[in-house]
Amino acid sequence: MLKQCLEVFEILDCASANGNKVKELFQKYGNVDVQVSKINGNNGSTDFVRILIKGVNGKTEGGTSPTLGITGRLGGLGARPEITGFVSDGDGAFAALVAGLKILDMSNKGDALKGDVIVTTHICPNAPTIPHYPVALMDSPVDTAIINELEVKDEIDAVLSVDTTKGNKVLNSKGFAITSTVKEGYILKVSDDLLNIMMRVTGKMPVVLPISMQDITPYGNGIYHLNSIMQPSVATKAPVVGIAITTEVPVAGCATGATHIYDIEMTSRYLVEVAKDFTSGLCNFFENEEFEKLVDLYGSMAHLQKTK
Repeated sequence: MLKQCLEVFEILDCASANGNKVKELFQKYGNVDVQVSKINGNNGSTDFVRILIKGVNGKTEGGTSPTLGITGRLGGLGARPEITGFVSDGDGAFAALVAGLKILDMSNKGDALKGDVIVTTHICPNAPTIPHYPVALMDSPVDTAIINELEVKDEIDAVLSVDTTKGNKVLNSKGFAITSTVKEGYILKVSDDLLNIMMRVTGKMPVVLPISMQDITPYGNGIYHLNSIMQPSVATKAPVVGIAITTEVPVAGCATGATHIYDIEMTSRYLVEVAKDFTSGLCNFFENEEFEKLVDLYGSMAHLQKTK
């Protein structure tokens, strides 16, 4: 998937990066539904991008196969004019778009997936930065709650949230990691199916990013968050799994020269493999019977999805 990596990076690593350039790239591959909308916020603006890649038995065509959402989480692709170039924080958007481009390319070549895949992210080359321990993070030009609502819609049956997760001392492994499944305020066990796919893609033992209760609460509540990787979980009833692009040492989200192309390729390849299996009914993000038993025993945890 290096071809798709290079094509996507060419348009993202640019001071004039925007959603329409992403749309043009995808449409070069064939007929695809790409929606671009400009969102204005207190710290600037960004282009929200939503890409629908239809499956052969997808819901949009009246089919029954499940729909997967892949969302590239970030504050911004760059922190211009303070910092020159593509920043580490953009890796989540980078990987999500590469996966989407590959799935579209597969579809055009006769290997369409069973179900629909919806890829979302936003394109901002000049986002602000914020102080954060142990290294500075990128801020979002618009309210995170607005992005959350745009990322996850009712037709999505599960979400992969891809985010750069390098600015911490919690996980010290270069490549990518996955989180436990989060659903309606519950942090569930790590999916065996997702672990198995990770092993076949990487050829190594799987790596899991630990998350806390704080991480699955909404931004803006005054509580510490590792980063925004689990924020889609506050806006949907669908199961959400974080896909963290990681390093051995803490790297600031606003750092440039920190994007490792082979890590992006491997992460994107994992996203594609999960999309294949999930939309074919071969991969479960959680065990529904056990989730229902948890709710029966301990009640709903959906209040954790709200700020107050």
